[in-house]
Amino acid sequence: MSPELEMVLRLLLAVALGTLIGFERQHARKPAGLRTHVLICIGATLFTIASIYGFGPGADPARVAAGIVVGIGFVGAGMIIRTQEGIVVGLTSASSIWAVAAIGLAAGAGLYILAPVATLIVLIVLRLPKKIGGE
Repeated sequence: MSPELEMVLRLLLAVALGTLIGFERQHARKPAGLRTHVLICIGATLFTIASIYGFGPGADPARVAAGIVVGIGFVGAGMIIRTQEGIVVGLTSASSIWAVAAIGLAAGAGLYILAPVATLIVLIVLRLPKKIGGE
């Protein structure tokens, strides 16, 4: 398989995995839905692929990974708000986009088993009843 074809497969895997989680969030009527999760997942994947293959042998792909973690942290922080009643909302949405970015990073790195397994775990956690999940 050509290296570029494998890169395309990594992007398609990210789209599929981001879609699964995004669909669940959209179905639950959360502010960060399908498009948000897919775009974050594919963006993290593309950044990862570019950092591994695009900058030559002396480049450090871990720097881009660290930037993804920090950048998504800022996006997630913007989703968390406190209502007038003092209730904090948006934590799960912020957490899900952070997890989707990590899944995208894993897909971009070619971790073909880890990324889908992480997606499955995230979906299970998101579907936990609020009484069990604590929120």
